[in-house]
Amino acid sequence: MKFLFDRVKGDKVIWIIVILLSLFSMLAVYSSTGTLAYIYRAGNTEYYLFKHFSLLLFGLFLMYITHLVNYKFFSGMAVVLLVISAILLVFTLFKGTSINEARRWLTLPILNYTFQTSDLAKISLIMYVARFLAKTQADKQSFSKTFLPLIIPVIIICGLIAPADFSTAAILFASSLLLMFIGRVKMKYLLSFMGIAIVIFTLFVFAASHSDNTGRIYTWLNRIEQFVQNDTETYQNQQAKIAIATGGILGKGPGKSTQRNSLPHPYSDFIYAIIIEEYGLVGGIIIAALYLIFLFRCIKIVIRTPKAFGALLAVGLGFSLVIQAMINMAVTVNILPVTGLSLPLVSMGGTSLWFTSLSIGIILSVSKHIEKTGAETGS
Repeated sequence: MKFLFDRVKGDKVIWIIVILLSLFSMLAVYSSTGTLAYIYRAGNTEYYLFKHFSLLLFGLFLMYITHLVNYKFFSGMAVVLLVISAILLVFTLFKGTSINEARRWLTLPILNYTFQTSDLAKISLIMYVARFLAKTQADKQSFSKTFLPLIIPVIIICGLIAPADFSTAAILFASSLLLMFIGRVKMKYLLSFMGIAIVIFTLFVFAASHSDNTGRIYTWLNRIEQFVQNDTETYQNQQAKIAIATGGILGKGPGKSTQRNSLPHPYSDFIYAIIIEEYGLVGGIIIAALYLIFLFRCIKIVIRTPKAFGALLAVGLGFSLVIQAMINMAVTVNILPVTGLSLPLVSMGGTSLWFTSLSIGIILSVSKHIEKTGAETGS
């Protein structure tokens, strides 16, 4: 372990959290993909294990490379990446690959590999908001010169994501508003905009629900209705509850899950239920605690960062990852309706895992800069 830590920079606690979540991920994915292996791989249970291991390993490599880059580089890339993200989102909306009735993916030519364009958009938008807020900290705020140039890209990006992936759009929207609040944007601007956004969204849902062509709107409304009506539970929630209930305090043990054969997407959306079934309430608490400690370390980075851009970038990316994790866990225990969000760094995935690794790499880059500055000043 000392050999590894001598070769990485940045917050060592975050590196430990990454390693622990990766280990949980390997164990849970291997256990939860048994049914997939028997259906699609003639019982070759090692196929998905090695596939996930290779994706995870490449993600850690991306994290390591990214944390070596000076975080100020991402300020210069923010606008370019945001424009590219908007173009890709528009293309995805009309020509993207549809999976499970949602058009969220683009298929890369030659490689024949799909990736969610919203993953790139999340990082790009947080970079842009952090950059804009850092550059306007000393300026006198006005609605037309500071707030509009900030909020319009947020509306565009979240609006392009929402039709196919409302949950991701909502998290990104909330993270952006949180960044603006931390960046000292006037509350009257934020509250006014939130009020207008709620009214527009309500009218949009009402109009869409009374239309013959509802698309994904019907899915959102159906999930919310089933959640609100306590006597009507989704099949996913029922199976997740069984997994949690049979897990008890200490769980059934690694690889001994039975609900993996009944629970839809036990390796992605509902992997937390499999973890609780096999490792019990103790395992579930450990996972939740790791994300909370990760958030605490991000906040600590913010407190110690002398530059506004680094602080806002770290807290924006940190909050977006932890909010997603908390929503995933809340859905599993039936506190929130089903969203389709994965558990960052734990769920089986491809590009989502890589973009999560990039986000953590950027946070570690900010942390590394703090260590370097402290060493140079002797503090």
